[in-house]
Amino acid sequence: MTATLDERIAAFLDAWHVMSLATCGAEGPHAASLFYVRDGMSLAWVSDPASRHSRDLAAEPRVAATVASDTTDYAAIRGVQISGTAVAVPDLAVRTRLLALFTRRFSFLTRPDAAAAMVLKAFSGATIYRLTPARIVLIDNTLGFGHKETLVIP
Repeated sequence: MTATLDERIAAFLDAWHVMSLATCGAEGPHAASLFYVRDGMSLAWVSDPASRHSRDLAAEPRVAATVASDTTDYAAIRGVQISGTAVAVPDLAVRTRLLALFTRRFSFLTRPDAAAAMVLKAFSGATIYRLTPARIVLIDNTLGFGHKETLVIP
């Protein structure tokens, strides 16, 4: 049985860890590389609310993001292009659930060392954001140069 488009997108997102988030604010366009977790088709991350991309989101929630495999062979290029809205997650129960996803996905957060403690301390003062996609394009050159499939999310 062939996996559906949303299943293939989810599997791709689960295989990688860093997205490039594009925002636009008073200072113009900006891109930031961020660790993410997948929550359904949404992506969540933790950021300082004073960071440029967080300030941009407070003023304009429309965003674009990409996640791509790293390759030197054009025929092996795979990735996703996402457009949607991103906002801070205010609900404590949702925040707690998303933080649990982070600790499961990034095992370094559970290590009893200074680096993990530093990140966890930063998390306590940070904000959790979630990108809710309206459209996801899966690019897969392994299926042909420029092969794209689009998932529109109502």
